[in-house]
Amino acid sequence: MATHGGGGEYKDLVVFLAAAGVVVPLFNRLKISPVLGFLAAGVLLGPDGLARLSEYAPWLSWLTISDATQIRSLSELGVAFLLFMIGLELSWERLRAMRKLVFGLGLTQVAACTVALAAVFVFMGQPLVSAAVLGMGLALSSTAVVMPVMAERGRIKTTAGRATFSILLAQDLVVAPILITVTVLAALAQSGVGGGDFDPAVLRPALFTLIPAAIGLALLVVLGRLVLRPMFRSVARAKAKGQGQEMFIAASLLVVVGAGVAAQAAGLSMSLGALIAGLLLAETEFRREVEISIEPFKGLLLGVFFVGVGISLDLDAVAADPVAVFGLAVMLTLLKAVLIFGAARLWGLNNRTAIETALVLGPAGEFAFVILGAGLVEGIASPAFTRTVLMAATISIFTVPLMAVIADRLLARAAPAAPELPPEALEPPSATSGQVLIVGFGRVGRLVGEMLTEHGQEFLAIDANPTTVALGRREGANVFYGDAGRTEMLQRCGIDTARAVVVTMDAPAKVDEVVVATRSLRPDLILIARARDHKHAARLYALGVTDAVPETTEASLQLAENTLVDLGVPMGLVLASIHERRDRFRKLFQESMPDSDAVRSPRALRSTLRR
Repeated sequence: MATHGGGGEYKDLVVFLAAAGVVVPLFNRLKISPVLGFLAAGVLLGPDGLARLSEYAPWLSWLTISDATQIRSLSELGVAFLLFMIGLELSWERLRAMRKLVFGLGLTQVAACTVALAAVFVFMGQPLVSAAVLGMGLALSSTAVVMPVMAERGRIKTTAGRATFSILLAQDLVVAPILITVTVLAALAQSGVGGGDFDPAVLRPALFTLIPAAIGLALLVVLGRLVLRPMFRSVARAKAKGQGQEMFIAASLLVVVGAGVAAQAAGLSMSLGALIAGLLLAETEFRREVEISIEPFKGLLLGVFFVGVGISLDLDAVAADPVAVFGLAVMLTLLKAVLIFGAARLWGLNNRTAIETALVLGPAGEFAFVILGAGLVEGIASPAFTRTVLMAATISIFTVPLMAVIADRLLARAAPAAPELPPEALEPPSATSGQVLIVGFGRVGRLVGEMLTEHGQEFLAIDANPTTVALGRREGANVFYGDAGRTEMLQRCGIDTARAVVVTMDAPAKVDEVVVATRSLRPDLILIARARDHKHAARLYALGVTDAVPETTEASLQLAENTLVDLGVPMGLVLASIHERRDRFRKLFQESMPDSDAVRSPRALRSTLRR
């Protein structure tokens, strides 16, 4: 980065963090998409923003980003982190279930948009090869912009969200083949194809690039399956011994960046490598903990990406020929939206879903810069025209949040319609929807899980001991590694849709922590917790549990029940007396707790824990 005196090498980082801390919260307060906030910050901090005013006020140069190249390098990591998180949520099972949308609808969209856009560029006077490259680059949409916008609107798990993601995933998968095709087209153009002197040997280097890509993809999958679970198990054991969360974060970062770099070395995109790593980790018990560790980095690096897009917008060039730039942006967006709508209807989506999907995917995407840049390097794209197209693509990316708003307005006026997706194309329901969460999967938790299963009740278990988790998963239990005392972990495991939470751990302080975290998220949820003794049970009732089960009391009641039955007392009378005594104990524990309304407020809950 450029230096401006002592500490100046960090100036761009400070400026970006200042923008993230000021501009984005301001947009949030105005109820405007944070994506637009980062994009606007990029324009403001770029060469056509405050840098212009620095001629009159030199101190403003400290408020600009002077090295856009490093910003763009970091932004690629942001896209990789986004694809990694998507892979964690997706898993191979869900990918197989969505194959009809990904490989049917997604590839249909890419092919249709490529052909139509290439035809338009040929009509505008571009050579066929150049038009083909432009069409392939602009046929893709922006995963980095569209997915956060859909998430902000709560549309990720809707039919439109699934269809949108499927198309974006198909687009990510075709980036590498498109780049290879660009190389092939360059070889064809240089060999004089059509002039009678074409030499097939010129295609050999381009075709050979497929071999390392295929090998690299296979190695990523094989090594990932062999290495990832043992590596995270080792890190989790170290964490259990008190060596900190830092090692888990470092391991998660290593997987994302390492997979991305390995994919790049094989000729694939960094984001595709990160996606594969996420898919592989989604099958392990460490999936939820990794999501929590990576989330802050993903958001920050995606912010860098959006800032980079804003910086790349050359306002001088736009002002020099606004009709051409904005005209191309409108043409591109409308043409793609019409074609995507048609493809969506062809593959079974209803009108409402097709409209929403088409509008958010109409604008161009970040891979347009990669593909058209490759076309410029290969010498088969007109530099002047390609720069104009790239400016139009950048402006169209700015419109994604606006297109989402337009979709909302149109759908609000339309009559509701039932989903019409083919059953095999639908994503499976969330793995945690309507389940019971068991916190702690030792002997007690495992028995609770067995009883729930015996009575047809599904459950998801969380445990912080990697050995316990590994044993449970070998037995086929739906158990994940993580700390349930963190609200983030509970949210990742579906606390919002859970039917009940059962806390079975034998560490009273940790039980209290989980109860407080659960109640802060779901005051209405059935919450049953294991207590050490009657004093602990009273404290748990004060913290808001539905039921507390003290070990000493239950052991005494069980001993009394067995003794009375063995002495010949009728079973019905024994059970009635045991239940009556248990109710009496519960009432006693509840009466001995502080005022429940006061204790259950978040601040009071924390102060109760400290006491």
